[in-house]
Amino acid sequence: MSKHQLLPKSRQKRVSRAIVTSVTSNDAVAPTDSTPLRQPVLRATGLTKRFFGNAVLQDVTLELHPGQVHGLVGENGAGKSTLMKILAGVHQADEGTVEIDGTAQHFTHPVQAQQAGLSTVFQEFNLLPDRTVAENIYLGREPRKGPLVDTAAMTRHTSELLDGLGVTGLEPTRTVRSLSVAEQQIVEIAKAVSYDARIISMDEPTAALADHEVELLYAIIRRLLDRDVAILYVSHRLKEIFDLCTTITVLKDGQHVTTQPATELDESALVRLMVGREMSAFFPDPTPGTEVGEPVLTLSGSGNGYVDGIDLTLRAGEIVGLAGLQGSGRTELVESIFGVTPLTRGTMTLGSADGTAKQLTISSPRQAIRRGLALITEDRKAKGLALQQSILDNALGVVRSVFPGRTPQARAGMPGVFSSLAVAARAMDQEVQFLSGGNQQKVVLARWLSTNPQVMLMDEPTRGIDVGAKHGIYELMRGLAAQGVGILMVSSELPEVIGMSDRILVMRDGRLAGELPAGSSEEDVLALATGAGESAEEGAA
Repeated sequence: MSKHQLLPKSRQKRVSRAIVTSVTSNDAVAPTDSTPLRQPVLRATGLTKRFFGNAVLQDVTLELHPGQVHGLVGENGAGKSTLMKILAGVHQADEGTVEIDGTAQHFTHPVQAQQAGLSTVFQEFNLLPDRTVAENIYLGREPRKGPLVDTAAMTRHTSELLDGLGVTGLEPTRTVRSLSVAEQQIVEIAKAVSYDARIISMDEPTAALADHEVELLYAIIRRLLDRDVAILYVSHRLKEIFDLCTTITVLKDGQHVTTQPATELDESALVRLMVGREMSAFFPDPTPGTEVGEPVLTLSGSGNGYVDGIDLTLRAGEIVGLAGLQGSGRTELVESIFGVTPLTRGTMTLGSADGTAKQLTISSPRQAIRRGLALITEDRKAKGLALQQSILDNALGVVRSVFPGRTPQARAGMPGVFSSLAVAARAMDQEVQFLSGGNQQKVVLARWLSTNPQVMLMDEPTRGIDVGAKHGIYELMRGLAAQGVGILMVSSELPEVIGMSDRILVMRDGRLAGELPAGSSEEDVLALATGAGESAEEGAA
């Protein structure tokens, strides 16, 4: 059974329709040790960049070779984005040089970098939603037939471009608004390739992609390597770094730490270089004194148009992991509990601090909040934050809306909350859009902590943040559990699910496929998520 077939019918239409041919999910992209090292197509030497007198990048050197993927890793604030923007022509270095094929370059605008053969695919897409795929790819340089745009030629060129990347099922005439996130990512890459790019920088290209969509990206990268394109690949997902990269460069605090062949490193060594902490200490143990108490959330036979037959119990002081393939119903379940898409079948019971329990129906998020529930959404920028508002306004947003009488008390306690979360910011009036991903997530957590929840529903709580910030959030989760909060955590990262969960629930096709104890293997989780174990049992029968 394919991953697409594992989706509930209500979700199947949302799966990416673009398909990349000639690759399997287990194809390794990185070349072998025997691959000869060729002359660099790009050499950056001694790059330094200062903002308001502070050095955010200092004396960094980097080489990219044709036909290879070079990984760039480091915590948020390490200087990765600044380095990429210098190469892209968004920022200009205060010191240092950039050479392409041995010729010095000085980019003062991204167009100059693109004309020199260097294109960048940023994490935030730069597409016009109401234009077609072809119009976005050739925006500002449309082929002409006299004074008019030659739409037929533009469509033909786009088809040839997508064919060259091995992409089928993505029509050049479709509007970007109708595309999945993975398909939009393909459009961004195709746009970069359309400039005849020999160097492509990719900034967190899989941050919003499902597992099967990551496979599409891997296939496109293989096609690019076959064409001798050099790729600079930035990701917090260490598995991808080792899957794809020949060489890895580590930055820390704006400085170059090391550049080594990927074969000479493993995840533990890489984490140690990035944050100075052993991998074995990455997932903190339960806080001493933590006790699992009475149920704070119970579902029995619950369902709606997205999930069905859900029987679930979450106890005070417990962290329960919710695993499953993308589209299995994980997000739909926590949103249903929270009243975003209310449950229409079965029963829900919420416990209270005095040990009593009450059966009720949650019909809206406001009602859920009043009943002691909190929801950390998977997309903090689209659903969790008002990016142009201040840190303080974001942190107080829920209290002001639902518990206005508590606002003065919450405001007075917010400096202590920010301090306990180690939020790194200039001041509480700073706009939240200027914080790193990890600090933005801490602001999201602060706004919910101010409501004193009994149940925390956490959907991908560490998505898109660096390993150091992840550890801080894990410690916060352990601290909340020690205070008696029940936590239901959705995560696509199996090591995170296994490392943080007291129990693991696995979803498939909108239903709970089974429960596993703490410390279960990734193979055990995947067997339930895919139904592989059931298939084997059916074959034996």
